[in-house]
Amino acid sequence: MSPGRDGLAPADIPAHIAIIMDGNGRWAQERGLPRTRGHEEGVASVRDVVAGCGDLGVRQLTLYAFSTENWTRPRPELRFLWSLLRRFLVREREELKKNGIRFRTIGVIEELPKYVVEEIRKTEDATASLSGTTLCLALNYGSKREITDAVRALARRVRAGELNPDEITADLIEAHLYTAGMPPLDLLIRTASEQRLSNFLLWQASYAELYFSPVYWPDFRRDHLRRAVHAYARRERRFGGLKPVE
Repeated sequence: MSPGRDGLAPADIPAHIAIIMDGNGRWAQERGLPRTRGHEEGVASVRDVVAGCGDLGVRQLTLYAFSTENWTRPRPELRFLWSLLRRFLVREREELKKNGIRFRTIGVIEELPKYVVEEIRKTEDATASLSGTTLCLALNYGSKREITDAVRALARRVRAGELNPDEITADLIEAHLYTAGMPPLDLLIRTASEQRLSNFLLWQASYAELYFSPVYWPDFRRDHLRRAVHAYARRERRFGGLKPVE
């Protein structure tokens, strides 16, 4: 097969990449800066990595932006994060449209501040018809809550007599997850040397390739993304099977 983008065959490009953006606070603290500065610098990484995914032909990029556990952070930091997200959505909306990027979210969005939800919905609506890379932000997201919500939805269908418990399959559970209809997750990246999933896409990551980078998120750019994708391309994915005998 002839090389495609960046010297990789099309089959070697992950359709769906997810990133746990870690290290903003440590990046700032090591420079004697407030943690909020790390979050600000992290936005530049988001812009560059989204562009890098477009260059590579990645269909979807999902970023772990705010977890259900992040509510325990100090209130001033939370207020700053919501203000930063709102500014990002307002400022980047036209750029997303210009580059054909579709914007989506997963998580319990309705629990976020109203002014943030309004900008999320505006950006989703403005980009709904675009067909380039999908940028998905996981906001107020937790995988255990996602799976619990799916189980509750199925239980309600069983109680209503719409569904027999014996008819519940893995595919049916997936159809009730927040990520229903999205491409299967191929590559999950975590920055800042941490090597855990932190309640992120636990079901979806069951056969994803994992890549851990020592780089703090504010320093992570499209070149680092390329290295992760090239590492992914060198791996042999067997999904529990065996390598075919030559």
